[in-house]
Amino acid sequence: MNHLTFQYKHVANFLSEEEILLMQEEIDTCHSLLVEKAGKGNQFLGWMDLPSKTDESLLQSIEADAKSLRERSEIIVVVGIGGSCLGARAIIEALVSPFSTFENSLGKPSILWAGNSLSQDYHADLLNLLDKKEYSIIAISKSGTTMEPAIAFRLLKNHIEKKYGVEEAANRIITITDGSRGALKSLSEKHGYKTYCIPNDIGGRYSVLTPVGLLPVAAAGFDIRQLITGAHQMQKICTGTSSILDNPAACYAAIRNSLYRMGSQIEILVNYEPRLHYCTEWWKQLFGESDGKENEGIFPAGADFTSDLHSLGQYIQEGQRILFETVIHIQKPKRGLSIPFNEANIDGLNYISGKTLHEVNDMAALATTLAHIEGEVPNLDIVLPILDEHALGELIYFFEFACGLSGYLQGTNPFDQPGVEVYKNNMFALLRKPGFENDTEAIKGLIAGE
Repeated sequence: MNHLTFQYKHVANFLSEEEILLMQEEIDTCHSLLVEKAGKGNQFLGWMDLPSKTDESLLQSIEADAKSLRERSEIIVVVGIGGSCLGARAIIEALVSPFSTFENSLGKPSILWAGNSLSQDYHADLLNLLDKKEYSIIAISKSGTTMEPAIAFRLLKNHIEKKYGVEEAANRIITITDGSRGALKSLSEKHGYKTYCIPNDIGGRYSVLTPVGLLPVAAAGFDIRQLITGAHQMQKICTGTSSILDNPAACYAAIRNSLYRMGSQIEILVNYEPRLHYCTEWWKQLFGESDGKENEGIFPAGADFTSDLHSLGQYIQEGQRILFETVIHIQKPKRGLSIPFNEANIDGLNYISGKTLHEVNDMAALATTLAHIEGEVPNLDIVLPILDEHALGELIYFFEFACGLSGYLQGTNPFDQPGVEVYKNNMFALLRKPGFENDTEAIKGLIAGE
């Protein structure tokens, strides 16, 4: 079986292999900190050996519960925000047909998302749809008190109990939360919901290979065993050696941090496959919350090519030279589609008739890379043999390990996110949450410009 490969030939104009290998000593140190669990945030390194330690009984339980949800549902609503939903959404939307919502039925449900915003119209429209559909809920939250998913679950719990009755509603709700405490844990015990545990040693953005990601992916009808197998393959590669030449995650971490030290402050993760949009969204959280500390870190951005070439392409080509691109390529599409010959040839496309759309897409990617290199934008390449569960498992672990290395290369803790609490505390004060009364006056002063 072919595996993920990381290629850096398109960075040669900016960074020689000799210069890359100068990072080896730093990589060795950071690799040891990760593998030996001796660095900052080491209490949150449970994700590192998760693929090799995933229990068979857990997989069987998840598969059985997912099958039960599918059999009774046209729609499964996943409630969560950030690390509680982005990983699962990345995998599901990479694998599912973009037109599956027009085909949903019992046994083949659509996966919809709630609690990832505070939009009143979004949630009202969702509840209106659920009036007409058979549905179930997967609610994901470590604490059960994060505002966005907590509000969404309150709304959905009220709706599903009115629709089916309290007893049947309880059979249609599965929660994924802390194993011993928290609001969602208490609610689950009170109402008898089936519950899965979020491990205490794994942070939200690294949790996609726990039940947080596995249950929604299985509920969508995809093979979680292949997902774990792919991640396990990459785990063995990443933990087995710190060599920049032999460990793709180490090579990626070394190059992106070398470019950062040379002034490249923005990394754009690029794809040429619309299904990968939410992989980028998951990656943005993974690296944004891990790298962005102490006024340091590469800013993670994303682009969907070729569509974004018609909006961002000009800036990338000729804007400030503070960015580099990492491009995800898919070698083999799942379906064939060739461009037909047309006798009239009014559009002038007969010169590519007979070619597959994938061939044209590949040439667009190469042409763009060459143009951006000429425009002094370094390019890195991640190549997946095909977009399936195994390849996505490899990609997830590759990024997680590289992210840990990158944080340690910067000297920060890649496993905490203290900055996200600031806006939450301000919001609590503005909404007059009990316990935040002392902050209210200070907030009023900031609003008034005092």
